[in-house]
Amino acid sequence: MERREPSVARQVLLLQVLVVLVLVVTSLALAVVDARRDARATATERAIGVASTLADSPTLVAALSTPEPSATIQPYAERVRADAEVDFITVMSLELIRYSHPDPANIGKPFIGDVGDAPQGRTFTQEYAGKLGPSMRAVVPIRDDDGTVVALVAVGITIVAINRSLRDDLVLIAVSALLVLLAGLLGAWLVSRRLKRQTHGMGEREMTRMYEYYSAVLHAVREGLLLLDQEGRVQLVNDEARRLLVLPENVIGRRFDDLGLAPGLVLAAQGRTTQSDDLYLAGDRLLLVSSAPAAWEGRAVGAVVTLRDHTELRAVTGELDVVRGLTESLRSQTHEAANRLHTIVSLIEMGRAGEAVDFATEELQIAQLLTDRVVGAVGDPVVAALLLGKTSEAVERGIDLTITGELPEGVDVPARDLVTVLGNLVDNAFDAVVERSVRRVGVRLELAGDAVRIVVGDSGPGLSEEDAARALERGWSTKASAGDPGGRGAGRGVGLALVGQVAKSHGGAVSVGRSDLGGAEFAVTLRAARAVSS
Repeated sequence: MERREPSVARQVLLLQVLVVLVLVVTSLALAVVDARRDARATATERAIGVASTLADSPTLVAALSTPEPSATIQPYAERVRADAEVDFITVMSLELIRYSHPDPANIGKPFIGDVGDAPQGRTFTQEYAGKLGPSMRAVVPIRDDDGTVVALVAVGITIVAINRSLRDDLVLIAVSALLVLLAGLLGAWLVSRRLKRQTHGMGEREMTRMYEYYSAVLHAVREGLLLLDQEGRVQLVNDEARRLLVLPENVIGRRFDDLGLAPGLVLAAQGRTTQSDDLYLAGDRLLLVSSAPAAWEGRAVGAVVTLRDHTELRAVTGELDVVRGLTESLRSQTHEAANRLHTIVSLIEMGRAGEAVDFATEELQIAQLLTDRVVGAVGDPVVAALLLGKTSEAVERGIDLTITGELPEGVDVPARDLVTVLGNLVDNAFDAVVERSVRRVGVRLELAGDAVRIVVGDSGPGLSEEDAARALERGWSTKASAGDPGGRGAGRGVGLALVGQVAKSHGGAVSVGRSDLGGAEFAVTLRAARAVSS
């Protein structure tokens, strides 16, 4: 089994602990060295001060002129040594013969150590190991009333005494270093804990692999992908989502509702419930949108939104719906043809052949007349087939469908777009009149210069100005709004969304008004079309 690498948080913790230890130990060592140096410098300054005070003492100067200087100097020096808390005071002649010493046995013996240029009247300091051990000492000249150097005084503080006084300072330094170390370790632990929570305990190679795989998958997936945080800001977006929603480059960190997208799409993306495969119009694209709340270990972190381009598929589906309608119409006509055939056969069996011929001829003439009228008005066979199918459907549903105007062959509008516009508008009109006592739908086809105009009116309840505007706005979403739970046929979002999309792609527009039949009237202008002369 592969051994798991230490997490990034643990590595950072160990590194921080090591850094803290190095810094504290280094600081402690420097503090100790500095304290030791300061202690010796302080001891030297104190020795100089004591020696200078003795050298200026009249008692000491007067004792040097007596036959037995030591008798006066020794007790005097010892009293000063005790009061000044130094380790030794030695008064000596210029020949370095001691007049005083902490050990009286050394009086009269030569001074051990250097005196430097003290005989010449200067103060001399040094660290030297004498009878009492290593010490910091100062040698100061003693002058008479004429200013002549007549003797020397040496004052010293042993290193042992200096270190003994330094010990208290070192304890304080050690306690301070320990507190700093504990504070540093606590800070490192808190940082490591937060980092572990942010990185979910992963190691550096694991995070690198995750980032590389995430980046590869994110850019390779054919669906648009958006991740929003709890405040609705975009935190992640792939190339397909940028393309489908036409997002700017600086979209990361911006609020999703500030990007100028469809209100329905924004509400779906920011919703707190799961939504699957809802249709929304974004610009000139029809998108299939799914959204779901995102959570980590039971904590909500935002929402995941996936987008699929449904534009082409919806257009093909519309054509398929037309084909299904034609199939149903043919099935119904087959049923009616069977009934008529049975009637004709029965008339022949009854010996009424003439009446059978008249009945069959009349049905053929009516069907042919309708076909000739529609085909004559509409040059495109696909559009003509659609209208014939809608005519048959209208007969079955008890709707009076009238088709007026002409749309000659060669109009520079794709048959697919014409089928989308006519099919959706006629279906909406059928839905609007299906529950009315008077069921009338009118289709008018016009060609004026380079513009094709398709007008579909019905005898339904119609739409107020406010409802008409809202019906067009519902093209943003497939669902009825909260203010219109009924969702009338004219207000269905997908059909009108497709119609508006086709009109926009051809430089036209969709308008809603009042029909002469008493209901709503939808007029679509396709300005990009042009008539082609034959």
